[in-house]
Amino acid sequence: MPGPVTVGVSLKTYFGHQQARDWFDLVAGRVAAHPAVTAGAVSFFVIPTYLQIPAALDAFAGTPVLIGAQDVSEYEPGAYTGEVSAAELAEAGVRVAEIGHAERRRLFGETDEVTAAKAAASLRHGLTPVLCLGESERMPVANAAAATVAQLHADLVGAPAGPVTVAYEPVWAIGAAEPAPIDHIAGVALALREALDAQPGREGSAVIYGGSAGPGLLTRLDDSVDGLFLGRFAHDSGNLLAVLDEAAALAEARA
Repeated sequence: MPGPVTVGVSLKTYFGHQQARDWFDLVAGRVAAHPAVTAGAVSFFVIPTYLQIPAALDAFAGTPVLIGAQDVSEYEPGAYTGEVSAAELAEAGVRVAEIGHAERRRLFGETDEVTAAKAAASLRHGLTPVLCLGESERMPVANAAAATVAQLHADLVGAPAGPVTVAYEPVWAIGAAEPAPIDHIAGVALALREALDAQPGREGSAVIYGGSAGPGLLTRLDDSVDGLFLGRFAHDSGNLLAVLDEAAALAEARA
């Protein structure tokens, strides 16, 4: 039986502290009344900045909404100045950790080896990695699928058993006017799903799409993905609620 449809939001660093708190309060009020979220048919997570995490945990308390972190240390607690460990995040109530985003790879030089170490650290402490994968240049579907599946394998080397949320985000579609074409997303997502299913101990994993994702896309993708990973489109709570409604419809069709 398919798992819940997943919708996630990363706020990156767009919001200041008060703006983030206002957004949390607005969205928490609406999500608390969304039947598909409260029933568990749609799993919803929010990933704010580190400093915004306590406010997010407070705002979404009493709802099924999961709070995440935009990064996590590859190391266990110790002498690693500036790092935030998976152990501390888990203790604070964080449940998902975004890992391997294209910006981390491009701006901060994070390699597949570093990403794999972060995925492993997350899973050791009960955090679900939101593992961001995607080809850097536009290419045929078969080539893109091969490239992202190779990334998946490299980024989970040494990772213990546990569910992973794979966020397929072709780099060339991030920040673009339009998402990748439907057949492209569907083809790569299918390859990622098959690769995940072939790994022992990955039950409960999901493949979602990010990269200029917004209202209308999930409906057009039909059942090709398990959900969406949203960025700027979710700053407007109306857009976010529209995506959650689409996710609810998909979850009902899958049941």
